[in-house]
Amino acid sequence: MHETDIHDLSDDADYAVASKQGSSSMTCGDSSKQSSSCDPEDAEIVYSKDNVTIHPTQYAAERISGRLKLIKQGSSLFMTWIPYKGQSSNARLSAKGKNLYTIKSLPFSDIQSIRRHSPTIGWHYVIVVSSGLAFPPLYFYSGGVREFLATIKQHVLIARSSEDANLFLVNNFQDPLQRTLSSLELPGSLSNSTPSSSGSPSDGNLENKHTSEDGHLSSMQQNNKQRQKIHDPARDISIHVLEKFSLVTKFARETTSQLFRESLVDGHGPNEKRRTNWASKDHQSQEIASNDVEIVPKKVPVPSDPLEFDKLSLVWGQPRQHPLGVQEWSTFLDSEGRIVDPNALKKRIFYGGVQHNLRKEVWTFLLGYYSYDSTYAEREYVMSVKKSEYETIKNQWQSISPEQAKRFTKFRERKGLIEKDVVRTDRSLSFYEGDDNPNVRLMHDILLTYSFYNFDLGYCQGMSDFLSPILFVMKDESEAFWCFVSLLERLGPNFNRDQSGMHSQLFALSKLVELLDSPLHNYFKQNDCLNYFFCFRWILIQFKREFQYEKTLRLWEVLWTHHLSEHLHLYVCIAILKRHRAKIMGEQMDFDTLLKFINELSGQIDLDPILRDAEALCVCAGENGAASIPPGTPPSLPIEDSSIYHQQDDEVL
Repeated sequence: MHETDIHDLSDDADYAVASKQGSSSMTCGDSSKQSSSCDPEDAEIVYSKDNVTIHPTQYAAERISGRLKLIKQGSSLFMTWIPYKGQSSNARLSAKGKNLYTIKSLPFSDIQSIRRHSPTIGWHYVIVVSSGLAFPPLYFYSGGVREFLATIKQHVLIARSSEDANLFLVNNFQDPLQRTLSSLELPGSLSNSTPSSSGSPSDGNLENKHTSEDGHLSSMQQNNKQRQKIHDPARDISIHVLEKFSLVTKFARETTSQLFRESLVDGHGPNEKRRTNWASKDHQSQEIASNDVEIVPKKVPVPSDPLEFDKLSLVWGQPRQHPLGVQEWSTFLDSEGRIVDPNALKKRIFYGGVQHNLRKEVWTFLLGYYSYDSTYAEREYVMSVKKSEYETIKNQWQSISPEQAKRFTKFRERKGLIEKDVVRTDRSLSFYEGDDNPNVRLMHDILLTYSFYNFDLGYCQGMSDFLSPILFVMKDESEAFWCFVSLLERLGPNFNRDQSGMHSQLFALSKLVELLDSPLHNYFKQNDCLNYFFCFRWILIQFKREFQYEKTLRLWEVLWTHHLSEHLHLYVCIAILKRHRAKIMGEQMDFDTLLKFINELSGQIDLDPILRDAEALCVCAGENGAASIPPGTPPSLPIEDSSIYHQQDDEVL
């Protein structure tokens, strides 16, 4: 294949072309008012554009071109994209393969956001996010992005994000959660958000959860401080959304079930007591007023658990064992240091965890830093090579001069964000406490080096929560870095800019609850809780805020074994919910009450019974449970010899 088949990108001044074409881009047969034979009789085509193309791969021969339409039917607007038939250039793709990308009558009530991309070189394109998932980018080969957005604005309430000029928010008034987030002007919750430059006024939005207990701002006051344009398009907003939840005040009663009263992110110290004060004095008075109205929750009959959960864990959930010790660990190694039976080792760790003084050695295997069949000598060599590789990557940012940094906006922004986060991550732990702590500096260097190792993902808030325990255990900069890299190969999708990784896990959780406890699932459905956003923090940072530090380490090493399932964390979520199902359903908790209740469980969950329950649920679900989890749902096992972060050499960056 010729090189042009891969690159095949040319300048496309979309706005210039669009301005010349004017309304000519909106055509359909003889008139934009006409309907095609394939459209409903009462439908009106308000926009039609040919040569809108999807790139399934980096190869030009596999691109799929089609026609994009906006169709008005009654008061509703729909979007369709239909691939052309009989394209010789796409012979490598079957008709079935093309149909996978077809967009048929997508209602704008299901669309959350539209992101416009305007590269200096190449075609302009848009990414449509619907129900938390992003469609493949739509490339406009002959311009027309501006008219596309302008037409939408004529028929749907669409607003440009105050924080990102290329992000357009679409209000979905049929979805209570979307309605609430739109009312709060939380663009990050729909797609991606971006960090502010170091020292800019918008830095305040990163520090809300760390303000003094007397200094919280109301949501409207805080939003007014965030009007400045922010530049980094790679910043994920998962934590940003959670922080915003703490700033919500009461809206009208019809949206109450979707309001988030309390922050899902309270502070980075794992042993810190939960803060119970609200976002503002007004919020406090509203909560008091609410308590005055309903002091004692009404109790209603609770449907029985279809699995008889109390008995289930006794049948299938095996008792927890003592942690793996040094002497027992040696029995898993042969004379040259190889793990004789990796599955037996994983099973042993699954049921008992690892003694802390042994974690440094064992975690390197669980996280994939060393292979199970490596010898002592091979591991020494790998450590030497990886240390050298780490120093090479680290030197890339260390060698940036102040003059270069002035012209390197993304570097300054990420560096500033990391500097803010590391000084407030787990500082109550002796390993990180005190001024000028060298371990805090190590965490800073590792995170900044990672942003250069994986420049596409960069740094996102929440990553320091993952690195902190790893550095605490490894106590070595290079080894901690590579273990962190391996962990993010599994959990990196949690920080996807469109939140597709998180939404896929929440979707899988919904399906598993429906399978294992249909009455509880139906209750969540009736109370607008089916998005399972109250479990967002659990999944995002793997329960790090729910347990004491030592318990978190134990839970993580159990999850990393993938002994019964690589998605055991979802069964842990269900185990916690089922432990409290009688209270949740008996007190008829709506979304905001449920969210508050879930937050207050932090530090009160007994790990060992939950792990036993999660095991029982996983065994009970069996193949039906595995089938309920869509393929590719994080955290998946690392891809052998092909890290998800290693781009193909011939891919256009």
